[in-house]
Amino acid sequence: MPTNNINMIEITDLASPDLLPYTMREVGLLRYYEPKEGLFIAESPKVIRRAIDAGYEVVSALVEHDHIKHPTDEISDVLSYLVNVPVYTAEFDILTNLTGYKLTRGMLALMRRRILPSVSDICKDATRIAVLEDVVNPTNLGAIFRSAAALNVDAILLTPACTDPLYRRAARVSMGTVFQIPWTILRNGYAEMKELGYKTAAMALTHRSISLSDPTPAKEKKLAIILGSEGNGLKQETIDLCDYTIRIPMQENVDSLNVAAASAVAFWELCKK
Repeated sequence: MPTNNINMIEITDLASPDLLPYTMREVGLLRYYEPKEGLFIAESPKVIRRAIDAGYEVVSALVEHDHIKHPTDEISDVLSYLVNVPVYTAEFDILTNLTGYKLTRGMLALMRRRILPSVSDICKDATRIAVLEDVVNPTNLGAIFRSAAALNVDAILLTPACTDPLYRRAARVSMGTVFQIPWTILRNGYAEMKELGYKTAAMALTHRSISLSDPTPAKEKKLAIILGSEGNGLKQETIDLCDYTIRIPMQENVDSLNVAAASAVAFWELCKK
């Protein structure tokens, strides 16, 4: 699209208050308007477009000169939604100096967070949900969201210690699926799953684990698949309260799969339509 329709602003002062959010850490953005919902940064045209499609408000954007002069179809598409917001632009080196990292596909967008839905709201019509316990690596979390969106998971719940799905790296690795699949924070413990009618399945290797190939869990009308942290896996108290404990059959002398890989295998087997 023609860039003369865009409120294009050449960056001349890296200390401008309008650019401050692009220099901040994720936690600072999260708390930017505290106690109200804060901000987050979406990176790459695909991720930004999916956030826009999900109804998130764009505050401003940051675009490299080269991507303004020679925009891809994806960037032109996103710019068509930004006619009413400031679009800051500069050379690659200046933007890297400003943000502290190289922009993926030359584009960032500063966006407003929204109030998270309740657990009951996102689980209202969900028959298959994933529950993530203390998953702190943004790359793993993003990969889990991407697998969940692809493999028929209806919603995702996260314990409060999990990394934030709207953190830049998590959203980028998810390819924007954090804006497609409903999610929220599970603040009142796993008893809420039982109250909503879910059978719970802990993905863990214990003496009472059943094989993922066992057909029984997949037959449940409503199933919550619970996955643990990268290091220690699920807490023992979580495993103890679950209806099923499921292991993924593997070759000998292999301890376990990465949580992101394990989630994809589990979703494939337990979430078939």
